[in-house]
This record gives sequence, structure tokens and C-alpha cells, in this order.
Amino acid sequence: MIMNKHIIVHDLGLVNYQDALDYQLRLFNQIIKTKIQNRKNNTEIETENHLIFVEHPNVYTLGKSGDINNLLLNKNELNDKKIQFFNTNRGGDITCHGPGQIVCYPILDLDNFFTDIHKYLRFLEEIIIRTLNDFGIASERSENETGVWIDPDLAFSRKICAMGVKASRWVTMHGLALNVNNDLSFFENIIPCGISNKSVTSINKEIGKHISLDEVKKTIIKYFVEIFSAKLIKGVN
Repeated sequence: MIMNKHIIVHDLGLVNYQDALDYQLRLFNQIIKTKIQNRKNNTEIETENHLIFVEHPNVYTLGKSGDINNLLLNKNELNDKKIQFFNTNRGGDITCHGPGQIVCYPILDLDNFFTDIHKYLRFLEEIIIRTLNDFGIASERSENETGVWIDPDLAFSRKICAMGVKASRWVTMHGLALNVNNDLSFFENIIPCGISNKSVTSINKEIGKHISLDEVKKTIIKYFVEIFSAKLIKGVN
């Protein structure tokens, strides 16, 4: 198999959750189609890799193994607050997206890198840990809890980046959500990730000032390239 380590970067701006999901699925399904055709025809056509950045209007999403009881609003209350809700096919429980949060969806063929989902998640965590360090925030993993945390072993531990992925035929979709400047009050309407005894935070809250999303995205890209030993191709803006 020919391994392609080039990653096409797409920065779509503010996009409704369903539109971003459709965009992911189109790329995800095309990669899988190429892999199936390669196997069927005994060919070696390269598969693509994509890195999508978006912001979403306020929305709650529930992973396939999540508990709907972790959503603390009913349908009428969601409508009154103008918050959308989606069941999704990613891993993980419930989370919140909103303007000022960086959502990153890697659509990768892991056959181009390594076939290990556990390692993939650890790589995503490492990218965010290094990114936050560049902005003066010390963060860590929390044992048995996917994502990136601040002071995970203390009573006032707080989550700054949530993660939930799906993979089929070693092709990934969904990804991570890093709180940068978003309104954290929206997390009060859910039990984030189903964890009731820990809070959430953001870059803005931790360092006390507004941060450019573009600067954070550039830093994420820098470490994505470094950690995955990848090369970038300019994509859609």
C-alpha cells in the first residue's frame, strides 16, 4: 500500500452542525470507497487525509454510548434557548459546541499512519497539550477519561478539550473541541461528558484574556504535522 501523509486543511468558519457532519461524511465515505476499490481491483490509489476546522452555533451532541439524562433541558427549553441537539455516531457522551470554540475534525486514513485507535486518541491529546503549553497553560491527561484536563488529580480539576471519534476501515471522523473564547455557561445545561464532579474551562478563562482563534488553529496545525509526521496541503477556507 502507498502511504500518503499529506493532510488537506479545511477552515470552514461558523457552520451548522448538520452541514459540518454532511461535509465530514462526504470525505469519510470517499476515502472508504477508494479503499474498497483498491482491494477489489488490486490497485494502490492513494487515499486522502483531511483536517477540518469549524465553529458551531450553540449545539449539544450526544455520543452513541451517551446517556440522554445528561442533557438537563427538555425540547421546549432547547427551543426557547435556541440551542440545537443531535444524536451522533461518535464515541463519548454529551458535549457542547458554540461560537469561540475550535472544533477540529480529522478525516484520516490511519493506514497512512498507524492502525491503533488508542494511539490516535493519545496523539490528539498530545497535540492539544502542546498547543496549550504554547499559550502558557499546563494541561494533562486524566486516567481513564479521554480529553485534556487542567489539574486532573485535584478537587478543582476542569476539562478544557473534549474528544469523541468514530472509525471504520481505519478511517476516522469527528474529533475534538477545544474551549477558547466560548461562553461556558452553556455547559450548565448538561453534565459534560457524563462527568458530574468536574468542571469545564477555556483558554480565555485560564489566562484572563481573549485569544485569536486563528493563532490557536495555527498552533494546532503545527503540532499535528509534527506528531503525525505529516505534510500539509491548503484546502477550503
